[in-house]
Amino acid sequence: MTENPLRGLAGVGQSVWYDNIHRGMLPAELERLVREDGLSGVTTNPAIFQKAIGGTEAYDEAITAAVQQVGRDPEAVFEALAMGDIRAAAQVLRPQYTQSDGLDGYVSMEVSPQLADDARGTVTEALRLYADAGEPNVMIKVPATPAGVEAFEELTVRGIPVNVTLIFGVERYRQVAEAYVRGLERRRQAGDSVAEPASVASLFISRLDAKIDPLLADSGSADVQPGQAAIANARVAYSVYREIFHGAPFAALAEAGARPQRLLWASTGVKGERYPETYYVEALAGPETVTTLPPATYEAYRRDGQPREQLTAQLEQAPAVLEALRAGGIDLDAILDELEREGIDAFVQAHRTLLDVLEKKLQAAAAT
Repeated sequence: MTENPLRGLAGVGQSVWYDNIHRGMLPAELERLVREDGLSGVTTNPAIFQKAIGGTEAYDEAITAAVQQVGRDPEAVFEALAMGDIRAAAQVLRPQYTQSDGLDGYVSMEVSPQLADDARGTVTEALRLYADAGEPNVMIKVPATPAGVEAFEELTVRGIPVNVTLIFGVERYRQVAEAYVRGLERRRQAGDSVAEPASVASLFISRLDAKIDPLLADSGSADVQPGQAAIANARVAYSVYREIFHGAPFAALAEAGARPQRLLWASTGVKGERYPETYYVEALAGPETVTTLPPATYEAYRRDGQPREQLTAQLEQAPAVLEALRAGGIDLDAILDELEREGIDAFVQAHRTLLDVLEKKLQAAAAT
């Protein structure tokens, strides 16, 4: 029998997480994905919850129950609904968490996107969410804004598992990795264990090509083909990962039991029809990484995936691709800044839309 391609990714050292959650998949469907595909984690974001809660009637009974517990404030109702899903998923994934000694088996929950530029507020909310979840395998998502990176270091010191999200560029990734090292070093100096917390750094992939591909024809970057920029960017980030976590900066911490902060490939679904559905998953299959797949990409890889290590295949050539973009007149840094702000804005809008929908549902329930 042919091996399930999703399970095959474990053979190259990559963990597969699922970029989706909704009440209808809990617990039975998630249990099936774990059992059949070797799934070892779940990621969520405000847009996913907006679609799940605001786009269906599946939560209507739960909304009524939440009102009895937390009142009629839409934000409090949303958190009660989301936390219910997060806890249920965490319980399904607990065996993966235990078997991997805390490396995998996480479900991620994001702090409010409204706090993206508020380091202190992010720390406060992350601590509260983690405590409220009551499950060790809940990973709090913090955006990689300057304030978010500052908050992430402090959360690492306090032992909170963090998924640093909305990373687009290599330099921002370096800042995140260095913040993790600093946070663990502060734990070590305080006499705390550095074997925990676990952390991942989520680098977003396809959105970069969606920005750059349309610019290539009019640029001077003749040596760069469509679909190359995002993969090259990820490979350069992976080189930074190896430099930091397999080099001097991490050596003493590793000896004390610390584990590297793995890179997680996010936004792995292709945009449009130019590329095969598994394009980014195939290109970035490699050791000591995580890939989180939205449902369509997940199903496509299960059907058509070819699990073999490709991440390091052209690692040394990757910087030249980014240099060629800049030499051709493409302002890569400006594009990366734009993507970060657009990512935050999209999550803020999804969160607001969800709260508006919840407000309407609450009003309708009160009128009956």
